[in-house]
Amino acid sequence: MAGPLKEWLRWLLLSVAAMFVVLVLVAQEVWLRWQTPLMLPEEGIVLNVQRGDSLRSVAERLQAQGVLAHPILLRAWARYQGLDARIRRGEYALAPGLTGETLLLLLVSGSVVQYQVTLPEGIVVPQALAILAQEPALNSVLSGPTDPALLQLVAPFEAVEGMFLPETYRYERGDSDLDIMRRAHRALVAALEEEWLARTPDLPYASPYEALIMASIIERETGVPDERSDIAGVFVRRLQQGMRLQTDPTIIYGLGEAFDGNLRRHHLRDADNIFNTYRHAGLPPTPIALPGRAALHAALHPAAGDALFFVARGDGSHEFSATLEGHERAVRKYQLKRRKDYRSSPESP
Repeated sequence: MAGPLKEWLRWLLLSVAAMFVVLVLVAQEVWLRWQTPLMLPEEGIVLNVQRGDSLRSVAERLQAQGVLAHPILLRAWARYQGLDARIRRGEYALAPGLTGETLLLLLVSGSVVQYQVTLPEGIVVPQALAILAQEPALNSVLSGPTDPALLQLVAPFEAVEGMFLPETYRYERGDSDLDIMRRAHRALVAALEEEWLARTPDLPYASPYEALIMASIIERETGVPDERSDIAGVFVRRLQQGMRLQTDPTIIYGLGEAFDGNLRRHHLRDADNIFNTYRHAGLPPTPIALPGRAALHAALHPAAGDALFFVARGDGSHEFSATLEGHERAVRKYQLKRRKDYRSSPESP
């Protein structure tokens, strides 16, 4: 019996050894396939993982596109690692050289494609919404400046104008215009609070909102950054001395779509325009634009001095005067002989 038993054991060992070799070769082949880069074009592709997508549906989609040759390996490795239920929605840039393993790590990392949109300083809310509506990767959910979601966002204030900080904002596909406006509002509130706490003493503002109104006027009055604090100084001194602000941009804002580009004498006399600072004392009832951080700072840190007047030179900058006589001379110099490229206020953003 010893002979047959030894023969049986020999064949068993040979079979086990052969099976081991086969398993090693299979494992090696599987590993090589797992480490083989995906079949991606040179320029790469963008993979959009939507809400409700599973790893299986994503893998099958990539297989159908000819990108992923072995989706079952991706799913098996994800299950082994406990990552199959952790993929995150969004757009992913798949570049050449990506393997199944690095693809899986990318899908659970949330490192999605980022877009950006810029809201320029000095625009009004309808212009901001129009800019957002042109972003193809951004969902449009707002109906306009009077959308209840915007009004609720700025409550208890009744007007949305000026309540959003003009900046460059990053977003992902699937975000909405409301998401951007919500972030812009939070940024405005934070910036205004910070500037208010560090404000120059004895300013003629009863609240941060009044400072915001002033900042919006400053934003529309000058396109020269170094002038912002000087413009603020003139307006602050006018308020302190009981003088009217007499600033054209407020009238223009009050005219709205009726403004045709020319400000006329009857516009200056129109008391029905509640934004007419030639006829109404103090600040207008709401901001007239989206002021940037620099304008907020200028409104709360006005330049010292004695200037009470300024006139546009025609190139976007201004001549400042402390007396009415000096102001009238500047008017005669710069406005009565206007050049063809004359501007009385900053160019529209």
